[in-house]
Amino acid sequence: MVNYISMAFKSAAMSRGAAPSMAEVHAAIECLARLAEVYRRRREKLAESVGLSDPQWGVMEEIATEHFMPSLFARDRESSAAAVSKILRQLLDKGLIVASIAKADGRQRHYSLTARGKRVMDRLRESRAAAVRDVWLTLDREAMNQFTEFGKVLFARLDRYTQPASSEKE
Repeated sequence: MVNYISMAFKSAAMSRGAAPSMAEVHAAIECLARLAEVYRRRREKLAESVGLSDPQWGVMEEIATEHFMPSLFARDRESSAAAVSKILRQLLDKGLIVASIAKADGRQRHYSLTARGKRVMDRLRESRAAAVRDVWLTLDREAMNQFTEFGKVLFARLDRYTQPASSEKE
């Protein structure tokens, strides 16, 4: 992560131009908020199109990787173990996943997609690919690459502000 952040800062330093005005900054912040909201709504619509909630989709994506551990998933998503357990029960009830005793540790459960669950994930991937084709692949390449580079720099700077004060001293 540190390497990624330092690369983003070097990139920003090399292409630094005139500083933006406060009005431009506020317009950019508003644009970012609107992008985040429309992205969230789009994910929700995609999930709903196959009878899922966005959190259910997230769990199914992780289960599909075959490295799913409910406790780690909860921690990574800043969620509770109880919330993840509830989602797992919902997916089990829908017949989209199955649970079995883990071979390596009998105290653990192993989750996998059912055939129906795999079909749901395939439909989601097809819908997402259609959106990428219709929205992203019609954009100007240079503008999108500039957006990506700007996004990396912005991410690095915002991420720095989310770190606890004690890690700034390290």
